[in-house]
Formats: sequence, C-alpha cells, structure tokens
Amino acid sequence: MSAGTRLGRLGKAMAAGTLTLALGAGIASCGSAAQGSAGATGPATAVLADLNPTPIGGTPTPTLPVTVDSRDGVPVTITDVSRIVAVDQNGTIGETIFALGLGGNVVGRDIATSFPAAADIPNVTPGGHSLNAEAILALSPTVVLTDASIGPRAVQIQLRDAGIPVVFLDPERKLATVGEQIEAVAAALGVSEAGRALAERTQTEIDEAIAAVPRQDTPPKIAFLYQRGSTVSLLGGPGGGSDELITAIGGIDAGTASGLTKPYTQVTSEALIVAAPDAILMMTGGLESVDGVDGLVTLPGIAQTPAGQNRRVIDMDDSVLLSFGPSTGTVIRSLTAAYYGSPTG
Repeated sequence: MSAGTRLGRLGKAMAAGTLTLALGAGIASCGSAAQGSAGATGPATAVLADLNPTPIGGTPTPTLPVTVDSRDGVPVTITDVSRIVAVDQNGTIGETIFALGLGGNVVGRDIATSFPAAADIPNVTPGGHSLNAEAILALSPTVVLTDASIGPRAVQIQLRDAGIPVVFLDPERKLATVGEQIEAVAAALGVSEAGRALAERTQTEIDEAIAAVPRQDTPPKIAFLYQRGSTVSLLGGPGGGSDELITAIGGIDAGTASGLTKPYTQVTSEALIVAAPDAILMMTGGLESVDGVDGLVTLPGIAQTPAGQNRRVIDMDDSVLLSFGPSTGTVIRSLTAAYYGSPTG
C-alpha cells in the first residue's frame, strides 16, 4: 500500500456519510506534452530530485529534559529522544524530524513517511491509518509525536498510560502554519535552535517558490482528485491542503469554486462536470491505481471536463504532495514547473 493511503480513513468516512525547477530532475512528461497554460494539453509528473528531506545541519544535540504543552492540554516532559515514533496522516512529523537531523533516532513511522531514507523503519500503521499499540510498544519508544489525524485515540492514550511521553501536535496542514509545526516538533525534541533555522529556511523557500509562479489574466481551475482504484474517489475542497497548493501555483481550486464546503467530498460525475477543471492534480499512486491517464478518463464525469478532454493531469509522489513539511517550497516549485514549464521529453 502506497503512502497515498494517508487519506484512506477520509475516504471511508466520506463513503459512509457523504516541476521540478533547477533541482536536478526536471519534469517528467507522459503522452502529449503540456505547454504551460490553462489551455495546455497532456499529462505531466512533478518530480523532486530527491524525495529525502534535506537536513538543516549536522546531527543536533538535544537539550533535555524539556516540557511542552501537548495539543490535548497535557504538559508532557521528554527526557530521552533516542527512540522516536512519529505518526500522523500526512507524514509531516517524520519528514520534519529527518530535516532536523534526527532521522537516525526514528524507530517507528506512519505509512505516509515513505521517502527512501525512512523505508526500512517499521511502519506502525500497517492498515493505513490505525495505530497498532503492540507494534509501537515493541519498539520501546522514548517519545511518540502524533496528532489527531490518526488513531484510534484510545491507542495513543494507552501508550501514554504505559509511561511513554506522547505529544499531540496541530493536525491542521496549511502554508501559514508550516513554520509553527516545524518549531513545535523541534521543541518537543529539545532542538529548538535547529527548529528555528529549519522554519526560516522553509519559509524562505516557500516565499521564493510562490514569487516565481507565472501569473495569468485568467487563472486555471485545478481540481485535486484523491483516487484509489474505481471505488474511492474524493474531490478536494476548502481546508484539505490541496486547495492551498493550487492557489500557491496560481490556480483556482475547482472544488471550492464549485461550492464544496468540506475538505474532501465523494466524487460524482455531476460534481466533476460542475467543477469543470482545466487540470486535475493527483497523487502518483492514485493515478497508477486507475491504470494511468488512460484509465482515469474512463471514470464517470472525467471525460466531460476540460481536464479530461485535454488529458491535463498533473501527478506528484504520494509521500510529499500533501506533507506541508520542510519540503513545501520544493513541492510548490515542482508543481509550478510541471504545470507551466516546457517538458523535457
């Protein structure tokens, strides 16, 4: 199961109720190539030169003990960060720890933390998003960093009751809070100085990436589609994170513009036709789950959109697209290159 299953829990809930720029990799294009405007045709893949987080420096020396206010209102004291379990829906926490230089201390991860440097770390969410208490306890963690995006909460509290420091962090993922999240993770691990430096670097990269986006008189409408085979299909809307990425690259979030009020809404052909996106943004794993663009355009409603008619699909690796961690600036640059840049092949 790929890292894109980070939204699997959302998919079940909805079903029940409802480029790279100068980074050394270039743009990978498929089929007929995109030419970089709202009316362009053809799919493109946004590629990062290296999916691994870039450390801010060497391995920092934590200043411990440290006491932080967990998001659930409980003050938590951490005395040892030699064995860290990092688990959240988007893989943000794990990515941040590696970028802080403490990746070697991570002994347990979520399924979304799937970049190469973390691949051999035990996955404690084997079912996608459900934490396994026994698997975590077997790792003898000295601290668990998590948030409300993953659960069951009873498992997280069980770990705390077992004497393990469990720190809940902010589950919201948006551009304005990327730096705050980085500094919160760093504070819990006793490396606040490294956290401040990483937050500053990340914000600079985000600002520069957004400033480099071409601006058009008529911004393109771009829809984020979370797809897992033909059965799980969610259209992104306000608050899901994808809307902020689409805005950052100069687009209009098609789901929000069509009147959606939730971060993710189960797709119907009518909803897609009303959204009328010029382009569709997807995780690479999701696109692969429907046999690529050829399979995607056969799904109900896709062929009736400008994006489907022009095969205008932009995909990006599952492990980074919605992470909203230290790689955010690179993600924006890569998406910009894939959408507006000239193809390399």
